[in-house]
Amino acid sequence: MALLQIAEPGQSSLPHQHRLAVGIDLGTTNSLVASVLSGESVTLPDHDGNHLLPSVVRYLDTGDVVVGAVARSFASADAHNTIVSVKRLMGRGIKDVAAFGEILPYQFEEDQGGMPFIKTVAGSKSPVEVSADILKVLVQRAEETLQGELVGAVITVPAYFDDAQRQATKDAATLANIKVLRLLSEPTAAAVAYGLDQKEDGVILVYDLGGGTFDVSVLHLNKGVFEVLATGGDSALGGDDFDRLVAEWLAEQANVITAMTAGLSRQLMELARSAKEQLTTADQAWVNLDIAGKEVPVTISKAQFNSLIEALVDKTVRACKRVVRDAGLSLDEVQDIVMVGGSTRVPLVRECVEKLFKRPLHADIDPDRVVAIGAAIQADVLAGNKPDSEMLLLDVLPLSLGLETMGGLVEKVIHRNTSIPVARAQEFTTYQDGQTAMAVHILQGERELVEDCRSLARFVLQGIPPMVAGAAKIRVTFQVDADGLLNVEAKELSTGVESSIQVKPSYGLSDTQIADMLKASYSFADGDKEKRLLREQIVDADRLVAALEQAIVVDGQALLSDDERALFESEMALLKTVCDTSDARAIELGVERLAKVSDDFASRRMDLNIQRALQGHSIKEIEEIS
Repeated sequence: MALLQIAEPGQSSLPHQHRLAVGIDLGTTNSLVASVLSGESVTLPDHDGNHLLPSVVRYLDTGDVVVGAVARSFASADAHNTIVSVKRLMGRGIKDVAAFGEILPYQFEEDQGGMPFIKTVAGSKSPVEVSADILKVLVQRAEETLQGELVGAVITVPAYFDDAQRQATKDAATLANIKVLRLLSEPTAAAVAYGLDQKEDGVILVYDLGGGTFDVSVLHLNKGVFEVLATGGDSALGGDDFDRLVAEWLAEQANVITAMTAGLSRQLMELARSAKEQLTTADQAWVNLDIAGKEVPVTISKAQFNSLIEALVDKTVRACKRVVRDAGLSLDEVQDIVMVGGSTRVPLVRECVEKLFKRPLHADIDPDRVVAIGAAIQADVLAGNKPDSEMLLLDVLPLSLGLETMGGLVEKVIHRNTSIPVARAQEFTTYQDGQTAMAVHILQGERELVEDCRSLARFVLQGIPPMVAGAAKIRVTFQVDADGLLNVEAKELSTGVESSIQVKPSYGLSDTQIADMLKASYSFADGDKEKRLLREQIVDADRLVAALEQAIVVDGQALLSDDERALFESEMALLKTVCDTSDARAIELGVERLAKVSDDFASRRMDLNIQRALQGHSIKEIEEIS
């Protein structure tokens, strides 16, 4: 269905040179495309009037690709070649997808970078390629409807998507030949759709429960400025998980667990979804299983359905409490709750969220379309169609970014829940005399030690001028763009030598890693502090011992007596022994003792070095130098 462009007689058919831009909600279950038409953001339908495009792709041995409802109809009959819920695989490694075996019955193979490829009759397909095929259909729909070529798109992603998952989404857009104006978090897009940027101020919680992901974000609005105060959720929790629990229950009722096949598993998932949708308005749902050509009827009540999903819904409620706490707020300070995602239609979900916040929910915009509508509004601004718009969206980092320092410690450079885009710099120095290179190890996570965080990338800064330990100044800059993608640069300030890397991990965090990392940071906070203190004391001790040993080699012959040398060696040996005790306070006292014992030697070395520097120079030369 094409829409007519109307202009005044004698004027351009493209009034004000309106640029065509769209918002795309690339969803786990369904995807949509929207655009601003006549000042209103609307989702664009296909030729049959359907706005939702099922996020399902079927590959045929002829090389043809089928996307949408037709593909979904073959999900049971051709399960291995019909890809559903591909969003769950975006940015993940081959090991991460093993847990999806029950609901994603595919045959996987690994490429050299660790990305999982799905075996189909048309060849192996990566999650990026599958997503690109979905995006191509949406772009074609938009260009046919808008009768022109797009200048770009705003594509939404879960707020909890890490760097790898965001990069995979961008790569899919590149394959689909789409210019990405911005990756926008889904909760932020939903808030834009509700026009919250027009409010004077307020605190809003966006509860986004889709087919495969759950996000909850707390946003602060102040005179049109949108800032995400905190975000959380679960990147592997959604309506698909409701369906899986119902499907397992149906299989038990029909006594077909032992005869499970890929086709039957997919049929059960489809019937479970149908039952869930019926129970949105009814107290009972009826489904018929087709087992070897025989129909087996099964009935499920709303009470039974609620008991199956209660634990998952409670998990989302706990996440809401945690995110509000992360934002430094109490539950009663949240003024509005916006419900987003098709799974928020489930009555139990709405009841539990409303009970938690004790206030009515905002759910008047179609929860399936609200994200795409908000993305289109932002796309219209970024395309330049609203130069006077003051809309400002500030998303946040889901996890802290930092780098490794001596002792296996993590120095956080940008903390979690920092608004993006952002750039932060921190200065570091060398550990050893004459050090000419520095290894930069970039990490993500909330814990204090390297082994407890996720490694993102490594690179080496070469060409540092040889100096004494601690003299060189190396500035490390972390830059995170509006899409949440990271660039790290290291620069030695005296020479200007630099090195940088754009962090592009080949796959992302596993299903529960992000949530586990946050939980662990709280659970092990006290222990981590003690471990960090111990490591810091050991680093100080090692540095002092190494410096003193080097000083004895250089100047010990000229400045030390045999008794002094013996005393130093004894104290250094004692400090090394104490370092093996894991007693931070004892190590600290040992460092102080050795430093005090060697103070006089350090003063004599300074005097000797000054004499060496002045030797052979006249007083006049020294005055000119000074």
